[in-house]
Amino acid sequence: MNIEEFRTYCLAKKGVTESFPFDEQTLVFKVMGKMFALTGLEYNPARANLKCDPERSIVLREEYDGLIYPGYHMSKAHWNTLELERNLPESLIRELIDHSYDLVVSKLTRKVKSQLDEL
Repeated sequence: MNIEEFRTYCLAKKGVTESFPFDEQTLVFKVMGKMFALTGLEYNPARANLKCDPERSIVLREEYDGLIYPGYHMSKAHWNTLELERNLPESLIRELIDHSYDLVVSKLTRKVKSQLDEL
């Protein structure tokens, strides 16, 4: 999956916005104002950080050693970095984007979830 496909998939999700809150190279995707994905545009091959359940993170890092590893500049327990263009199945990348999005949505307040539902 290239960076444009990653971006398109993230933006297709309900309530998602993109911005550059840190610098001009770090593209951040948020659902209802909460970050669920980010990518550095300067990396080649492309990579992205996604939120992940801590237990699942360990399993993924072992199974995809060198392609999925602890989140770069993020909480190592709750974020993974994925090498997007290096032999990871696109279906897995999409599943992990969905997982990250769902984790963040599950932590939203009832009021914000209601606003998301109305979109």
